[in-house]
Amino acid sequence: MATQLSPEAGFTYRTSPTAYLAFEDWLRANPQARPVHTHPWDVSRSDIYVNDTWGPIFAEMRAQAPVNKVTGTPYGDYWNVVSHKAIMHVESLPDIYSSSWEHGGITIGDPPADVDPVKLAERQLPMFIAMDRPQHTGQRRTVAPAFTPAEMVRMESEIRSRTAQVLDSLPIGEQFDWVDKVSIELTTGMLALLFGFPWDDRRLLTFWSDWAGDVELTLAQDLADDRFAILNEMAQYFGRLWMERMGKAPSPDLISMMIHSPAMSRMSPQEFMGNLVLLIVGGNDTTRNTMSGIIHALHTFPDQREILENDRSLIPNAVQECIRFVTPLAHMRRTAKADADLFGQQIRAGDKMVMWYLSANRDETVFTNPDKLIVTRDNARRHLAFGHGIHRCVGARLAELQLRVLLEEMRERRLRVHVTGEVERVRANFVHGFRRMEVTVDRY
Repeated sequence: MATQLSPEAGFTYRTSPTAYLAFEDWLRANPQARPVHTHPWDVSRSDIYVNDTWGPIFAEMRAQAPVNKVTGTPYGDYWNVVSHKAIMHVESLPDIYSSSWEHGGITIGDPPADVDPVKLAERQLPMFIAMDRPQHTGQRRTVAPAFTPAEMVRMESEIRSRTAQVLDSLPIGEQFDWVDKVSIELTTGMLALLFGFPWDDRRLLTFWSDWAGDVELTLAQDLADDRFAILNEMAQYFGRLWMERMGKAPSPDLISMMIHSPAMSRMSPQEFMGNLVLLIVGGNDTTRNTMSGIIHALHTFPDQREILENDRSLIPNAVQECIRFVTPLAHMRRTAKADADLFGQQIRAGDKMVMWYLSANRDETVFTNPDKLIVTRDNARRHLAFGHGIHRCVGARLAELQLRVLLEEMRERRLRVHVTGEVERVRANFVHGFRRMEVTVDRY
């Protein structure tokens, strides 16, 4: 590991502004730079997600053209891949449809065309989800032991204890923000456990995750320096933890696993930063937004909440159904490495392919009545929220465990959560979820 990542004495870490506020301030100061979307099927527009109006647009595409190309968008030209079948096909051919950062990476955004090439090279952040075989294979194998069934058994008691503590602290009968008090608190705590991260600083993980995972920030070149500086502070902090653990015996935390891995022990600073971004965003945003989405979905479908409250055995299946219904990451990108025919559409080498998991999980040919939460759905596990193939989410088991424990501990306390106040969704085309959700808890 490069020693230059170790922080200097007295190094401080900023905690504001949030990525959301920084981008909103930038848009207000630069109204002429607000992205303009003219194509009716350009679903890169963030307003349809913050307003929750995306469903009919994807339904129209699935019915008329499940693989279609849009041009002239703020993110350039790209192919929409919106059906369950087409997405599984693309994900099953990783040697044709690349995830590599060298070809474009995993999100719809691209670096600005006029950025300095030297600066661009410095700020490219390779991570194993954005790598092709064989490099992807070695790095994924490094962190995979942290998410085995045996590890889940080992961690369950700790997860259950922390979940119980958070739930027992909730003010019964008083309105509060579920996102902040429950979803963020539980997921940052889990990340701190995985990394062996100092507990008192755990909210830094949320701050870094938001700056790293907000794809819209690529549209604001003026914020690029701030974003890179904040991610460098993240690397500085983790660099200190790395140096403290070098030479020590292996332990179950992710930093120790990387130190003792031939595939990851000598990463460049950019690669180190990239994999931190992957593990933090993957472990934070996805589970956090599903924890919030579950509550909103059960409130929206009280008949399903009642079924779940009356039958504890349904909780594991309900977790899968909630993940399908929420879909915390809206899309993943691939880039064609060769010309190909994709269900009658002629794909050219270099074309950007955007797989919309949100749409696949509402595919009527796979899921009956897909716009309704059905906790007894018999094929809920067919959802693609975790992806498919060699890039399927390495932490899927941990996410499922956290969500199952949350529902079990809520039922143990007979807690029922009602959405009673402001609901603010994330304004983004990548992370799909809730920024704020005011609720009131009672007992049934």
